[in-house]
Amino acid sequence: QVQLVESGGGLVQPGGSLRLSCTASGRISNYAMGWFRQAPGKEREFVAAISWTASSRYYADSVKGRFTISRDNSKNTMYLQMNSLKPEDTAVYSCATDPGVAASLVKSGGMRYWGKGTLVTVSS
Repeated sequence: QVQLVESGGGLVQPGGSLRLSCTASGRISNYAMGWFRQAPGKEREFVAAISWTASSRYYADSVKGRFTISRDNSKNTMYLQMNSLKPEDTAVYSCATDPGVAASLVKSGGMRYWGKGTLVTVSS
């Protein structure tokens, strides 16, 4: 069993930065991981994914060049560095992982383990 806990959300002004963390308990060796977000009144959408070795990373077009996904396997933790934030980035951000899903397929959203999410609000 794997449990995921996100942290680092909060209120930030447009143009600002935040770093989200996702810490896993349980075995996640060789698991790809990903970030998703859900804005009020909208469906959940893929944000970014990373392979176990971090050699492969994938991003939604809407965040390319602004967000960076990374992980520290010694700490069982994944990160999402978010720069140049926009009001449309406002959402609950959740992390997910699954032993049977490659990083390239994380965007489909069919992941076994999910965190409860952390709220990011971009507003002046």
